[in-house]
Amino acid sequence: MSVPPRAVQLNEANAFLKEHPEVLYVDLLIADMNGVVRGKRIERTSLHKVYEKGINLPASLFALDINGSTVESTGLGLDIGDADRICYPIPNTLSNEPWQKRPTAQLLMTMHELEGSPFFADPREVLRQVVKKFDDMGLTICAAFELEFYLIDQENVNGRPQPPRSPISGKRPQSTQVYLIDDLDEYVDCLQDILEGAKEQHIPADAIVKESAPAQFEVNLHHVPDALKACDYAVLLKRLIKNIAYDHEMDTTFMAKPYPGQAGNGLHVHISILDQDGKNIFTSEDPEQNAALRHAVGGVLETLPASMAFLCPNVNSYRRFGAQFYVPNSPTWGLDNRTVALRVPTGAADAVRLEHRVAGADANPYLVMASVLAGIHHGLTNQREPGEPLEGNAYEQTEASLPNNLRDALRALDDSEIMARYIDPKYIDIFVACKESELAEFEHSISDLEYNWYLHTV
Repeated sequence: MSVPPRAVQLNEANAFLKEHPEVLYVDLLIADMNGVVRGKRIERTSLHKVYEKGINLPASLFALDINGSTVESTGLGLDIGDADRICYPIPNTLSNEPWQKRPTAQLLMTMHELEGSPFFADPREVLRQVVKKFDDMGLTICAAFELEFYLIDQENVNGRPQPPRSPISGKRPQSTQVYLIDDLDEYVDCLQDILEGAKEQHIPADAIVKESAPAQFEVNLHHVPDALKACDYAVLLKRLIKNIAYDHEMDTTFMAKPYPGQAGNGLHVHISILDQDGKNIFTSEDPEQNAALRHAVGGVLETLPASMAFLCPNVNSYRRFGAQFYVPNSPTWGLDNRTVALRVPTGAADAVRLEHRVAGADANPYLVMASVLAGIHHGLTNQREPGEPLEGNAYEQTEASLPNNLRDALRALDDSEIMARYIDPKYIDIFVACKESELAEFEHSISDLEYNWYLHTV
């Protein structure tokens, strides 16, 4: 990816500053391996310099664990002197931050080597390398995410989350009333500010629905013909939701499974593919008879076990799975069937698409998209057949077979020859090293349950 011409970049900066003379600061943002947004804040007078010369950040930014500590086994920390790389703006991501009391803008960045080539360990670059394979075939990815989250109280109970009191009734919600409009009304000011903030930031969020747990909601993003942009929107939407909720004296969580016995937070992605004439190659009155669709599904199902570490990257991610929560645990597909891993929504022939239903909201959108597209490309180019679509309850027809814990998922990724053809093996090594480090710390901790079970009984 070449850096946009200097004149184009400066025109973008000039136009924004002229339109927004009130802006005092600009947050320069970059998403790490976990999708956590990091960066720097600058004064508006420095924005032109950022567009001209970029900013320096250490390469170790992409070797951070979930707590923000460098994992030295990645080789991106002390081994290279914690050296800097250079970050450049991503065009058309400069926008206001509507929650700020002091007028502040934000700008999404991506990391490059000092001579200008993209930095291999930036998850956005990991995705771009996969997208390039579709570019070479004359195909364009059209994609959109559905993002689930919980509103939670700013005060925890014994370190555990609780639903926030409704600004309307003053009560904490207890119901699991999916799609209930009244529950939207309970938090209407916060939810409406999220949609209005998204509009101000040019994030194509077009709907919020109540999900199947207390104070759990889903935001739907609109399809865009750019896989990278779809992920940019998802990253920025999470930041927007967190900050708008905080402005309303609430917190949010995208943790995969924050409450035992309640639904987890998912990150579903819808994908169609356009040919050079802009036609959806999955278009069909009978999707089962569309060869491109079948092969795409076949490739995704074949690579699903090896993709699990990207789709479910944390220890907590695997607590989300269960038939009662509509989280698929085997490589299955079907037509308009929400019990399968890969759903093909039925409807208009030219709107046929894949809905991938496995990833959790705690996953990095760029890595989710990269792994799903790797499967699609593998299926298209090798004409992988998916078998018959399942009808009815898939959980009753198939055995759970996907990795059900982080360690097995990391092994499946590390051993996959197919994924290594799409994701730089050097990046896979870094990802696995970071996650194994987190896993080791988790496994050496002692939980409350262990004390309850063993302290006075053995």
